[in-house]
Amino acid sequence: MNKAYFFDMDGVLFDSMPNHAIAWEEVMKKHALPFTARDCYLNEGRTGESVIREAMWKARHRDATPDEIQTIYTEKSAYFTMLEQKVGGTPTILGVADVLRHVESCGDQIWVVTGSGMRSLLDNLNTVLPPVFSHERMITAFDVVKGKPDPEPYLKAWERSGLSKEQCVVIENAPLGVRSGKAAGLKVYAVNTGVLSCEDLWLAGADNVFDSMQELLAYLQAEKSNIL
Repeated sequence: MNKAYFFDMDGVLFDSMPNHAIAWEEVMKKHALPFTARDCYLNEGRTGESVIREAMWKARHRDATPDEIQTIYTEKSAYFTMLEQKVGGTPTILGVADVLRHVESCGDQIWVVTGSGMRSLLDNLNTVLPPVFSHERMITAFDVVKGKPDPEPYLKAWERSGLSKEQCVVIENAPLGVRSGKAAGLKVYAVNTGVLSCEDLWLAGADNVFDSMQELLAYLQAEKSNIL
């Protein structure tokens, strides 16, 4: 039975969260909005607009204006790009290329489901990772009204896959992403690639939690061979 695998991007495909955390923290500080690196990881999966709105509510008890959202997100994106360029690009998560090759070799669908709208990452997926991605199988910040933890991103991917929910698997690394996948009624495998604990991922509702992509790959191989 063929499957569809819905991969989150930041922290699953790209090791981009450290630079996201720095960029968000610095730009929020400039606008007098308290926001730490841990806040970034806890908010991972939300759209940029959603992150800014929540920070504004917490700090000033009001919604962010469209101009504030545009300004802060533009500055954050520019800061992130500057950090990328300093090190010659964003590295990929160790071992994820092998996971992608395995899924492709099984004839399964590969999707990207992300709250990000960072073109510098989205447009380079097929350059720095195995060329298994297509724009037709991407759900990004540009495709949804509500980001994670709302189920909308994963529901859209599932609907477009043409498969049953039982044939779909979410690959996540963040609690909000796990909650989004589970709210969509899908199986969720979480890989702990960040600073949060595995317990955070279990508590969010993950069906399985792995310490690395290598562990996930071994599990998928065993699953395919009906060993599990």
